[in-house]
Amino acid sequence: MSEYILNLLPLHEGEAEEFQAIAPDAVHVYARSGTVTPEQIAAATVVFGWPRPEMMRGAASLKWFQTMWAGTEEYSGFLPQGALFTSSSGSNSRSVAEHMLTSLLAVCRRLPAYLDSQRSHVWKDEGPMKTILGGTVLVAGAGHVGSDFAKLCQGLGAKTIGLKRTVSGPVEGFDQVQAMDQLDALLPQADVVALALPHSPQTAGLMDARRIALMKDDAVLISAGRGSVLDQEALAAAMRGGKLWGAALDVATPEPLPSESPLWDVPNLLLTPHVAGGMRLEITRRRCVEMAQENLRRYLAGEALVNLVK
Repeated sequence: MSEYILNLLPLHEGEAEEFQAIAPDAVHVYARSGTVTPEQIAAATVVFGWPRPEMMRGAASLKWFQTMWAGTEEYSGFLPQGALFTSSSGSNSRSVAEHMLTSLLAVCRRLPAYLDSQRSHVWKDEGPMKTILGGTVLVAGAGHVGSDFAKLCQGLGAKTIGLKRTVSGPVEGFDQVQAMDQLDALLPQADVVALALPHSPQTAGLMDARRIALMKDDAVLISAGRGSVLDQEALAAAMRGGKLWGAALDVATPEPLPSESPLWDVPNLLLTPHVAGGMRLEITRRRCVEMAQENLRRYLAGEALVNLVK
């Protein structure tokens, strides 16, 4: 039986033909996540894209699904038993890394305060600023995003330390890579602490009040993985008490962040609404397409797939 490939990726001109050239004997069906039908899901042996998780319960013929995002937890319990599951981890790492660096430098230069002054038509010097030149950047999560962010920081003269659950060798962008259990020992040394971790039982609440207290009083905290990693109430309380130079959060819990959250009014805390990644850069979209194409070649050749979710 030929493969029925349901492609929900945001394709541009000529890219459908690229998929068809890789799998000329397959049935290729193209749709959008919001318009895909239950009948298409039921017939598909291969799915690319971002269908609603509950729709995947009806994927009776599914042999392999590749989501177009790095995160996979939303599909837990929705896929047929035995189906292969791969992510697009790494496709938006440059986008997220650039956003993290932009946010970090904005906080170091007190740009949130200057924007407030601009809106109030006030010409006010906010005083000293920070640089990461010669500083130590500690990244919790030395994966694709953490590595790309660390490389950017190295380019600006910072020393970088990455933390991973399992250390098996050097990681590009990091001067050192250590195990996650070294977090407490390293927090007091870091001028910047960046959280680039997925949600899991091990990471939920990882950056709590105790660990925030271990940070330097003039350190900067960046969070761009999942909001559940950070105790937001503890961060707000610590910063209102004079702890930390500043912070930048692209993720929160819940999302959208409620209007009553204390984070909104903390000085020199920059909030963005989970916009660091996604398909906002063309390089991200194209990389996602290329990753699906590479895995399709591997799948048809019976080779191991990249970014297999276990």
